[in-house]
This record gives sequence, structure tokens and C-alpha cells, in this order.
Amino acid sequence: MESTGGPYLNTAAVTSPVGIARLLQMTFGCTTFSLVAHQGGFSAAYGTFCMFVWTFCFAITVFIIACEFTHLHSCLSLSWGNFTAAFAMLATLMSITAAVIYPLYFVQVGCYPIGCEVRDFRIAASVFAGLLFVTYAAEVFLTRAKPGQVTSYMATISGLLKIVQAFVACIIFGALVNDSQYGKYVATQWCVAVYSFCFVVTVVVVAFSVTGKTALLWFPFERSVVIYTFGAVLLYASAAVIWPVFCFDSKYGSPRRPGLCAKGKCPWDSQLVIAIFTYVNLLLYVLDLAYSQRIRFVSHI
Repeated sequence: MESTGGPYLNTAAVTSPVGIARLLQMTFGCTTFSLVAHQGGFSAAYGTFCMFVWTFCFAITVFIIACEFTHLHSCLSLSWGNFTAAFAMLATLMSITAAVIYPLYFVQVGCYPIGCEVRDFRIAASVFAGLLFVTYAAEVFLTRAKPGQVTSYMATISGLLKIVQAFVACIIFGALVNDSQYGKYVATQWCVAVYSFCFVVTVVVVAFSVTGKTALLWFPFERSVVIYTFGAVLLYASAAVIWPVFCFDSKYGSPRRPGLCAKGKCPWDSQLVIAIFTYVNLLLYVLDLAYSQRIRFVSHI
């Protein structure tokens, strides 16, 4: 490790506004999953997902604090600024999802049949889950790129939007595998190909930024990202037209939810979720394209 010419320990890692936010993240995250594991309880896929979110975010946050406090991040073959910015955005999305899902499925007003003590633990866990989301959102706000600032790509609006786009695509994939009947028509299969292609390329862009390998590419990274984003807008625009037609037009699908469709196992519900989030991602890619015209960044910080 190269000498920094200063103290071995970086106290700013825990005393700066970002450092304090990360300490709060660690505290709230540990408190949340401890309350759930001790008495609150969790079950099924929803509860398991929430516990994964809280433990995963806690572990990575502890890793980031330890690396910055000891300067060990300089030993890693990562673009540290890109890595921390990308994780903060991802943790914000994951934590708000868990903060909504856990109380929705596990918190109730009355004590029966789980008991008042378990109910109180679940309410407390939900409160701390909300606070956890606030601290991650605060870090994103504090570390985002300022106008005219030369910074790491993932700290820019376009970089942060890449994380949101990938997260929304994961929601689409979850709905696709939940009996969405996307294989009925070639047109809906085209939409799945659009979602998959854009997701893979977006993840590759994030991966190259986080690993700091963009300088090794034989083509200009930033220009290629803008061209890809323009292509993604066109692809998602086609999916935003095709998917609703082949799912909700009376000639191919059903404009209304079938009355005999079981809750949680209805293809129409999955198709509606996919349609909604297709428009969400289309909007995100349009915003990404607009912001990408105004940013400057460096890949090695």
C-alpha cells in the first residue's frame, strides 16, 4: 500500500457527515435485524428478503467504514468512489423496499394471534427499518455529484439512475416469472428480450465503473454509454407499446382483471406490474439520456 503521508487512521471516515451517516446505517441496520431475529420473527419469501436486505447492507456498510478508517480501500482494485456511490444507491432502494414489505406483511394493530410482545417488536423493527432507509438516502444526497463538479461516474445522476434502472428491471423479472404468460406471443417475447438486454448492459456499465476498468477499453466509455442509453430508450419505447397491446387488448388478452383469478396467482396482475414498471424504466432511461449530456466524470476515483 502506498504511503498517504498522513496518519494511518482516517478519522474523517467516522466524523464527517458521510461518516456519521454510515455509523447510523450500521446502528439502525443492526438494531433492525436484531429485533426481528430476537422476537419479531419473519417467515416466507417476504420475510427472508427483508432479513437478507438488512444483513447484507449492514455487512457492506461495516466493510466500507473499516476500509476508509484504515485506508485499506487503497489496496483494493476498485474505483472506491464509484463503489460507495453505487452501493449507497442500491442500499437505498433495497432498504425502502424492505421498510415497506415488512410492516405490510408482518405488522398488525391487534395482539391476536401473535401476542402483544411480538407485535411491539415488529413495530419497533419497522420504525428502525424506516430510519435505515433515511440514512442511506442521506448518504446518496451528500455524495451525489454537484453541478460542474468532476467526479466518479456512479456519483452522477446518470450513474445513480443506472442502479435504479437495474433494480426496476429486477422487479420486472420477478413479475415475469410469476406466471405472466409472456411466452404466448412472439411480441411479448421481444419485450422480455428488451428487458434482458438492457439489464445486462446496464449491469456491465456499473461493473466497469466500479472496478475502474473503463480506461482499459479500446473505445470511449462515456460516449458508448450515451449511445447505449439512447438505444435503451428506443427499445423500452417499443416494449411500452407492445406489452400493453398484447396483454390488455381484447383481441390478445383481457382489458380487465378476470373475476376468477386467484389473488397472488393471476397472470393479469403480473402483466399489469410489468406494464407499469416498463413505463417507469422508460422514464428513467429518458432522464438518464438527458442528464448524460451535462456531466463530466473520471473513472479512477
